[in-house]
Amino acid sequence: MAGRILLGITSSAAAFKGVALASLLRGRGYEVDGILSSNACRMVTPAQLACATGRPVHTELFPPQPCDPVPHITLSEGARLLVVAPATAHFLARLAWGFADELLTATALACDCPVLVAPAMNSRMWLNKATAANVEILRGRGVTFAGPVDGRMACGTCGPGRMMEPSDILEAAIRILEGTA
Repeated sequence: MAGRILLGITSSAAAFKGVALASLLRGRGYEVDGILSSNACRMVTPAQLACATGRPVHTELFPPQPCDPVPHITLSEGARLLVVAPATAHFLARLAWGFADELLTATALACDCPVLVAPAMNSRMWLNKATAANVEILRGRGVTFAGPVDGRMACGTCGPGRMMEPSDILEAAIRILEGTA
């Protein structure tokens, strides 16, 4: 195995691309632990992500029958990279301000590995001053951004905010892992 990667998926219409990215990472020999935000489960299912990763998918900070009482700590241990694709404006804000109220943000705060985010949102949201400020905070903390790019989005508009294609995010992840980013 090439190492273990954490893959977070948030609630964007581009969530299906996160599942595709999981498959690409696994195909490159990485062990992928998937984390779905609660609202991402409305876009893709844990079963879809589990099929792509070949591993159980994590969705809750405090599962009803915990086999692991501190999953955010256990997941973060030994991870080589945390990738969040897609990363919504809501997720970026919560990460910038240190919220740890659900599994993905708590795991992100517990990680001591590099973090790569692939934003996906409407152009007006991406260009909003609040989002720009959160991006600046995160970049200042060493978070790497893959995109977004210009293009057509699920809402029908065109402009900046479209999530990069999974193959491009894969290449960004490999550059980080190989130390060439």
